[in-house]
Amino acid sequence: MERPTSVVEHELELNLVLSPEHSVPVPARLSYGSHDPYAVHMTFHLDTGSPVTWVFARELLVEGTFRPCGQGDVRIWPTRSGRRSVLCLALSSPAGDALLEAPLPVVAAWLERAHRLVPPGSEMAALDMDGSLAELLA
Repeated sequence: MERPTSVVEHELELNLVLSPEHSVPVPARLSYGSHDPYAVHMTFHLDTGSPVTWVFARELLVEGTFRPCGQGDVRIWPTRSGRRSVLCLALSSPAGDALLEAPLPVVAAWLERAHRLVPPGSEMAALDMDGSLAELLA
């Protein structure tokens, strides 16, 4: 029996930091679904016509709202930009590196919604292992 999938999404504007004095706005969407309970999907709507999606652990994003965390491709830390609380996301790929700033209160509120959908520690219960196994064996 297939379980219904619930998704929590939020559109927001990030700042792509080009230099300490200059940044450009980047529209983005945060997405979290019970079908993939360990992962957060962050889609960036760039001027290239094709959105770019990064997928990383929900727990990484949660921890990054409190302290610097991550290594390698995704690093996250909270800081202040003037009077605003922001969440910095440093993303690295073979295509290049990007430093983005997201409004921390917006991300924290979205994470609260994601935690109501699938509470931390209950991710395994949200997975449809029988359905996934049936798909693999079909």
